[in-house]
Amino acid sequence: MLYRLIHGGQLLNGLAGPTVMTAAPFLSTTWFSPDERATATAVASMLNYLGSACAFVVGPLIVPPPNVTSNLPQGLEHFGTIKDRIEEVLYAEFGVTSVLFMAMVAYFPSRPPVPPSVAAASRRLSYRSSICKLLSNVHFLLLVLAYSIPLGFYAGWYGVLDLILTPVHISQVDAGWIGFWSLVGGCILGIVVGRFADSIRGVLKLILVILFSGATLSATWFTLTFLSNVTHLPLTAATLYTSCILVGVFLNGTVPIFFELLVETVYPIPEGIACGLVTFLSNVFMGVLLLFLTFYHTDLSWLNWCLTGSSLLSLLLILCFRESYDRLYLDVLVSV
Repeated sequence: MLYRLIHGGQLLNGLAGPTVMTAAPFLSTTWFSPDERATATAVASMLNYLGSACAFVVGPLIVPPPNVTSNLPQGLEHFGTIKDRIEEVLYAEFGVTSVLFMAMVAYFPSRPPVPPSVAAASRRLSYRSSICKLLSNVHFLLLVLAYSIPLGFYAGWYGVLDLILTPVHISQVDAGWIGFWSLVGGCILGIVVGRFADSIRGVLKLILVILFSGATLSATWFTLTFLSNVTHLPLTAATLYTSCILVGVFLNGTVPIFFELLVETVYPIPEGIACGLVTFLSNVFMGVLLLFLTFYHTDLSWLNWCLTGSSLLSLLLILCFRESYDRLYLDVLVSV
């Protein structure tokens, strides 16, 4: 019964994920002017990652690891303590989620009294027409793969980061702090590049090329560090911390830029449909990676190569992508 409840809860969380992730570009289009949209998308989408960053710290600090000697009693009593701590974390998450849900039910208007832009007031395509156009749009499919593959692999990779770093004697708590600073740095960078994209329009592809170049180099550095016997790179905590954090910073910083470029490319298709499909496929790639982990979990070094290869593949796909700004052109031309 317990396992059914766990899988059922995870399934419900997974179903809600695409809706939550795609809310950012929809809210920015509905509530903000054209010169504020990228910043609004960045803030809304990055707050989700900030919550994940807190989980990296809260989990290891509250729940003691089962395989590390501590001041807590060992044996069955120790695992009973772990069970109680996990329940405390889950109850706290339930409380926070309930408060936010009640606040949204009490007051959350669907749109402002006056549309902030022409795009916000324009009609969109139907669901069926949108799906047909998306599946036949080669440029959209390129962007979908460029987003889904590396972000999906990265989500699965940092979920087992403590296991990846265990062979090089990095503790669970230290791995949690690495994940925390990776996500926090990505949040900061995402908001900064979002503000930059609002200041200088038409450079979303260039921003993605720069970010994925940094992610590819950082992932390569991290991967080759594990082969220090061959590459002679210093295998120290400082190099592991730096390279791992840089991977997260660059990859997480691409999320709001991807969302904005997706919406611009497929306009007038609704933001929720386009970004929802991308988020769904990203979760699929993460699920495939986790499925492989059930069979190949003894040596996780192959995960580092997957992350490096997916970042490089995404960079190549973005270079082949031809950007367009249909939504922005509509706002500018009609305003003029």
